[in-house]
Amino acid sequence: QVPLVESGGGLVQTGGFLRLSCAASRSIFRINAMGWYRQAPGKERELVATFTNDGRTNYADSVKGRFTISRDNAENAVYLQMNSLKPEDTGVYYCYADTYLRRYWGQGTQVTVSS
Repeated sequence: QVPLVESGGGLVQTGGFLRLSCAASRSIFRINAMGWYRQAPGKERELVATFTNDGRTNYADSVKGRFTISRDNAENAVYLQMNSLKPEDTGVYYCYADTYLRRYWGQGTQVTVSS
């Protein structure tokens, strides 16, 4: 069973928007933080946004003011609303969920922003 399933990626023009969704399996209990990383071609994976269990959010400087992370604890889900997209936002976006024991990852969803 895949622990995290992402959806919502795709191809969009500069200035456009996308909304990513990530649903965690019901078999994952007591999730603390959830969030998103991304990896551009030839680059290391970088943190995009985090939503902690006590409601705090954190964003990479490059996405502040454009991306918004939200979370539905009842559904074990996390979302990423991405507005004013830029070509440098292109990459594979990975959802993660932290428990006290380990971090779970999604399979990734491709986001491509054309100039």
